Amino acid sequence: MRYHDITKDDMLNGEGLRAVLWLSGCSHRCPGCQNPLTWDPDGGLPFDENAKKELFSLLARDYLSGLTLTGGDPLFPANRQEVLSLVREVNTRFPDKTIWLYTGYSAEEVFSWEGLPYIDILVDGRYEEAKRDPAALWRGSTNQRVIDVKKSLSEGEFVLYCR
Repeated sequence: MRYHDITKDDMLNGEGLRAVLWLSGCSHRCPGCQNPLTWDPDGGLPFDENAKKELFSLLARDYLSGLTLTGGDPLFPANRQEVLSLVREVNTRFPDKTIWLYTGYSAEEVFSWEGLPYIDILVDGRYEEAKRDPAALWRGSTNQRVIDVKKSLSEGEFVLYCR
């Protein structure tokens, strides 16, 4: 797995102050994407032990609400296994932190992914430039959904966290 950046104290990519891991690799190639640099799965840097140590030192800060995974696409097929390992470990080491994951896949396409129970909020769907709305909370276009994964799993249907 490769990444482009680890952002500290981010307020735009989920609720509260967050650490954000910007992963490499995306096959959606949405027109108007704000991060085309992250599409190349071979771009960026290897997510090695030093990067993980940096990320975990941020998550240890009491004032941070949690981790956001974005990119690129954390659920790009080449990322899925390492993202699974990462969210499991974050969930174990930081059980009070929330995990948000942004993906261009629909929730229907990824709902069977084994890492989903470790995610609190899933922001799904491809970015659609024609549906861009700067007022849309935590998403780039209004077709994207902000889904409460825990409630969705327990209720057996998608439950929106916000509209």
